[in-house]
Amino acid sequence: MGENPAQISEWLDQIFAYGPFWVYAAIFVACFIENIFPPFPGDSFILAAGGLVAVDRLDLLYSAATILVGGVASVMVLHRFGMHKGREYFFRKNFKYFTISDIENMESRFERYGALILIGSRFVVGLRSALAIAAGISRYSPIRMLVYSSISYFLFGGLLMYIAIVLVENFDLLMSYFRAYNMVLWPIVIIMVAFVVWRKLAKYRKVH
Repeated sequence: MGENPAQISEWLDQIFAYGPFWVYAAIFVACFIENIFPPFPGDSFILAAGGLVAVDRLDLLYSAATILVGGVASVMVLHRFGMHKGREYFFRKNFKYFTISDIENMESRFERYGALILIGSRFVVGLRSALAIAAGISRYSPIRMLVYSSISYFLFGGLLMYIAIVLVENFDLLMSYFRAYNMVLWPIVIIMVAFVVWRKLAKYRKVH
């Protein structure tokens, strides 16, 4: 997540001087580039949008649609990149730590658990973009990718907006939840990635 939603809300408030269209445009761009450049605080923009909806500065349906379209569009760009560029690259290189066999195993997992992986993808901070690219490399169906990613964005984005709307009058409490989310989830992600890398290295050393 990253930047403070309160600061982003103030920044969006300044854009209102040019009309609400530009506020929706800023939210769209933020949700789009979040997946292309993962450190970008797209979730903070969603929280800020929810706060502005709560005080009747933005329309709920327009905001939700802007967030959904912006986020899903970038996910599909990454999926297409993985399918048409990433797959060819990794097959050609056949890296010793990410072999053709690994890609084929990944394909099998996406075929069996793709719906669960993608519906839960928005809730996994730090791996969202990687999962979209991995789905492309695995040649996962673009239609299913679109459907399940849309569901994921709807659930996660809706949850963030709901939290912001409910807690708009108690922003300090919202910030405490926001910080707790970062403090709990990021260590879990780091541990998971480290475990996967460790298993891969151990398997490679055992074979060689």
